[in-house]
Amino acid sequence: MTAHPRKGLVLAICCMSLLIVSLDATVVNVALPSIRRDLDTTVSTLQWTIDGYTVAIASFLLLAGSAADRIGRRRVFQTGLVTFGVASLLCSLAPTIHLLILFRILQGIGGSMLNPVAMSIITNIFTERRERARAVGVWGAVVGVSQAFGPLVGGYLTEHVGWRSIFWINVPIAILAIVLTSLFVPESKAPRARSIDPVGQVLVIVGLASLVYALIEGPGQGWGSPVIVALIVVAAAAVAALIGYERRLEEPFLDMRFFHSVPFSSATLCAVLAFGAYAAFLFVNALYLQQVRGYSPFATGLYMLPLAACTLVASLNSGRMVARFGTRPSLMIAGGMLCASGISLTFLRSDTPYSVLLVSYVLFGLGFGTVNAPITTTAVGGMPLSQAGVAAGVASTSRQAGTSIGVALAGTLTGAGASAVIGPSFTGDTHPLWWAVAGAGLAVLVIGYVSTTPWAHRSSEAVRLLFEGRGERASV
Repeated sequence: MTAHPRKGLVLAICCMSLLIVSLDATVVNVALPSIRRDLDTTVSTLQWTIDGYTVAIASFLLLAGSAADRIGRRRVFQTGLVTFGVASLLCSLAPTIHLLILFRILQGIGGSMLNPVAMSIITNIFTERRERARAVGVWGAVVGVSQAFGPLVGGYLTEHVGWRSIFWINVPIAILAIVLTSLFVPESKAPRARSIDPVGQVLVIVGLASLVYALIEGPGQGWGSPVIVALIVVAAAAVAALIGYERRLEEPFLDMRFFHSVPFSSATLCAVLAFGAYAAFLFVNALYLQQVRGYSPFATGLYMLPLAACTLVASLNSGRMVARFGTRPSLMIAGGMLCASGISLTFLRSDTPYSVLLVSYVLFGLGFGTVNAPITTTAVGGMPLSQAGVAAGVASTSRQAGTSIGVALAGTLTGAGASAVIGPSFTGDTHPLWWAVAGAGLAVLVIGYVSTTPWAHRSSEAVRLLFEGRGERASV
């Protein structure tokens, strides 16, 4: 394949899409109290402004990757940019909370076409192993920057311009990326594209959306209400049907043989736990600092800046740690820090000194920043090259699913979703959530050890042989 003359520019274009998609996953958190006041809504409805976005990304991410391989990566990438840009403009104009949620879902659908497809474009352009590794490193740094500084950017814009401005900034970036993509990004397709699986796609949407809806609305409607019970049953049935249906397909939407690998299953679970804890952490702290402590949106972003800085520093160093020491130390360190941060916040009060909050933010930032690289490495490390992209896509879906579940649980465990007013008692109500965050960190620590044992590596090798056609009878 001929080397592309403007590789750096193509990488920059792909990173522009990553920036706006990742930023929108966190930038909204600090604006939530302002949105609540302006649109006169409840906390449970606010949760949907975040979860509508992340559920849509998680639901359509694998489909977008398959469609891009089949009909053209540049075409799907441009479609995603147009959808995301239009949806962002609509979000900024939304007159009601329900329309805002609808437009956030549309944003998520557009976002699902950007990140996985951009990664495929990068992989197709950067064919040499070392330059590809450097490009992926830049990609990871952009993720760290956007996720880390989302609350600060959101706080500044909300306070000085208004919450609608957090969506305006996406529009010119999307337009610029569309133009540059048409000029400089070559079209490419997979030599043999995976088939589209509409049944599997629908089951994923039904399962995830039903579970998240039940978690968000359960405290308000009552866990024994017919609607909530029915949703939980539907979610469980969708998961069971998905597993049974996908096992029978030659080219499934989600290949269940991946999960016979202990490292892969561990990476998926760690992604759900870590990103769920992160989403809950941001959601509740944004409410606590503004609604209980009385800080402005920008001051809230400044107070959470140590979390941002530590996440960025740890993200930049995590890949080097994994390359030198393997995934076990990084996962165990990350899990330990997340656990310690959660425990420290179980003593949270309305007048907790900022020095205590600072320790919690630093611990969480370092832990969360450290966990991402070993998740990706563990997910794709034992897979044959032909399956590495799909495995990475499943890991990315797990991150978004974890984010959705984390925000839903934040309202459930604190009772904020069913509360009309957030006051000083909110701090005590958050303690069950912080114990849950601590538990998630402890689980990541334990999984980090178990997933790197010889037994785990043998299961990964058996799956690799299975996909290469030499281990159809391998015991996995």
